[in-house]
Amino acid sequence: MIEKANDEKNIDIRQLWGLLRKNIVSLVLWMLCGGVLAFLISFIFLTPKYSATTDILVNQKVDNAQIQYNIQQADLQAINTYKDVLKKDVILSPVLKQIRQQDNYKGNLDRLQDAISIENQTNSQVLSVTVTDKNAYTAADIANTISEVFSKKIKKMMKVNNVTVVTKASANTNPVFPNKKLNLLIGLVLGLLIGGTIVVIHSLLDTTVKDEKFLTDELELISLGAVSHMSKKTNRHAVSVLTNNQSVALRRRV
Repeated sequence: MIEKANDEKNIDIRQLWGLLRKNIVSLVLWMLCGGVLAFLISFIFLTPKYSATTDILVNQKVDNAQIQYNIQQADLQAINTYKDVLKKDVILSPVLKQIRQQDNYKGNLDRLQDAISIENQTNSQVLSVTVTDKNAYTAADIANTISEVFSKKIKKMMKVNNVTVVTKASANTNPVFPNKKLNLLIGLVLGLLIGGTIVVIHSLLDTTVKDEKFLTDELELISLGAVSHMSKKTNRHAVSVLTNNQSVALRRRV
C-alpha cells in the first residue's frame, strides 16, 4: 500500500512539473509583473528612511583595582536602567524642543520615541542609540542631541559621572528603508507563486478531454472508437471507427 501511494505521489509531481513547464511563459510574465510592482512600490510609493547611531560609554575609573571591578559590575547592572531613562520624557522632552528649533522637526514626542532604538551587547558598557528619520541629517542631529542631554541629565538624576559619548552620530545618506533588493526579490517570488497557483487552478477546473488516456486512466471508461478531424474545406472525408481492434472505413461523398 505504501509503495502504491508513493507511485501515485510521484506521478502527481511529474504531472505538476510538466504543467509548469508547459506554462513557463505565463509564469515568467507573472514573475516579471511581481518584480515591476515591487520596484514601483519601493522606488516611488515608499518614503526612504535614514538612520544614525551614537555610542555612549557607561564607565567610572578609580585607582584601586578591586574597587574598579566592583564599580564596573555596578555600571553593567545600571545599563538596563539607562536604557529605560533614554526613552523617557525627562530626556526626550528637552531633545524635542531643541530639535524643533534646530531642524524644524515636525514630529511629536510619541513619534520621537518610536524613532529611537537602543542596543547593548552582553557584558558591554556601551549603549548604541540609533535614530531613524526621513531626513538623514535630522536623524544624526537627534541622536547627538539625545547623547548630550542624557549625559547632563544623568549626573543630576543618579548623582554619578560615568557617562561618556564615545562616538557621535553622522549623517548616512544610504537609506535603511525600504530594502529595495529584498523587496524586488519578494516581488519576483510572489509573482511566480501567484502565476503557478493560477496555472494549477486553471488546470484543475479545465474539464476538456484532451486525449484517450484521460478517459481510460482518469475516468476509467472504455474507448469504443476514434473519429478523425473533418475539415470543411475538403470535399471528401474519411471516418474511422475502431472496435475490438478492427478498423472499418466509411466513406461518403459530400
